[in-house]
Amino acid sequence: MSDIWIDVGSVDDLNDDEPLSVVVGPHRIGVYRHRDRHYALANVCPHAFAILTDGFYDDGVIECPLHQASFDVATGKRLGGPAPSDLACYPLRRDGDRLLVRLPENG
Repeated sequence: MSDIWIDVGSVDDLNDDEPLSVVVGPHRIGVYRHRDRHYALANVCPHAFAILTDGFYDDGVIECPLHQASFDVATGKRLGGPAPSDLACYPLRRDGDRLLVRLPENG
């Protein structure tokens, strides 16, 4: 089984306090920049299914706009609030000024 790399935008589309919201097939992905590194995570809160990029993002922490569940952008780990689980993380690489997220071939 091979993986599929999807172009999700330019590094110039991101700054440290404004993530990108990307939809690729069934995947809703939030792309973040924190301290000059880039991260891609599931963009739906596992608690009440809110879009996380509509919430608050500050200093590497994502906060859900509905019930304030919070997550670490570098690991997807739940930091607090009512969310029952961590966020899925997607491998991300930079190719020139483009950001590419890896999705499983079957997904």
